[in-house]
Order: sequence, then structure tokens, then C-alpha cells
Amino acid sequence: MLNCQKNRVIKSHGIIFLEKREALLKVNTTNKNDVIEILGEPHVRSIHEKNTWIYIERTRTKGRVYKVGKNVLLNNNVLVVKFDKYGILEEKLFYDKKKMNTHEFSEEVTDNVVTRGSFLKSFVASLRNKMNQNRGLKKD
Repeated sequence: MLNCQKNRVIKSHGIIFLEKREALLKVNTTNKNDVIEILGEPHVRSIHEKNTWIYIERTRTKGRVYKVGKNVLLNNNVLVVKFDKYGILEEKLFYDKKKMNTHEFSEEVTDNVVTRGSFLKSFVASLRNKMNQNRGLKKD
């Protein structure tokens, strides 16, 4: 029997083997230059904290036959590294898909401009109503 696991296509986004590379970073020893050498430039730098960098790894593959070929998430890793004012690694936080919290979202639906129709449509309807009011006709 042919082993399908060996022949599967894996699509990666971000830093591959992030978990193994993260192990090379040592708190209070590694500096910004070392992090760039190991991981490369960060995907995101925090807006509020200049010394917080974020790295991402995401790998997906096609599911087996019983999954009907849907994408299956293999890795969804995020590494957050924080540096002190001297550029020395102060803290590193690693999140994988097992540790990430599941969030519940509200079932409420918010009315917005798109569901009400286009701006042009509402503008024309408003003009029509005003013209009909001036003539003494009823609104549609």
C-alpha cells in the first residue's frame, strides 16, 4: 500500500522550524543582531513597544480523502520576543496551536452600509422622496 503521508504537499508561510530556532535564543544573553541572524527580520514590530518583535510560522497541507481535500493546519506558531533598552533579549513567548485559546464570537449581526444598499441607491431614494413631498405625493 502506498503511503500518502510521504507525498503530501506542504505549504509554509513565515519562518520554517520556528520552534527549533526559538530554542537557540537565550534570555539575557542573545541580542537583536543574534535574533536577526537566527530568525531573520521580524514579521511584525509592535507599534506601542519598539522592542517587541513577532515571528510567525504556519504550515498547511491537503487533508486525506475522508477530509475531502480540505486544508489541514499542521503548525500555527507565533514567537514574541521582547528586548530591553540595550537590545538584549528580555523575554520570549512561544505559542503553538495547542496553547492558543479558542475564542467565542458573538452571534449578533451588525447592520452596515453594505447590507442597506449602496450610497448612490440611498441618495437617489432620498431625492425621490423629497421631490414627491414637494409635489404632495406619498413616499414609496
